[in-house]
Amino acid sequence: MTAFYLWRPEDELKGVRVGFTVSKALGGAIQRNRIRRRLREAVRLNGFHYNMPVDIVINPKRSTLSAEFNDLQNEVTKAFQVIEKQFQRGKPQ
Repeated sequence: MTAFYLWRPEDELKGVRVGFTVSKALGGAIQRNRIRRRLREAVRLNGFHYNMPVDIVINPKRSTLSAEFNDLQNEVTKAFQVIEKQFQRGKPQ
């Protein structure tokens, strides 16, 4: 999966907003919805303790459908940690 992020101005809503882009190339509606549900659950279980003004868009790959859920959850956690490091450095990209 690929995670894109964009910092919001400080005067806007605080907290992380997460979106998912699941294209038709990944399968039919049933497969795409399953991918989206798995990602949403992985983000929810991540704890969402981040208080950064950032929008995150997760773009999954086809392997998200067959990957072990623990692996998927670890990938989401890593992506959030990388984004948090950038925020703490004070160098939003």
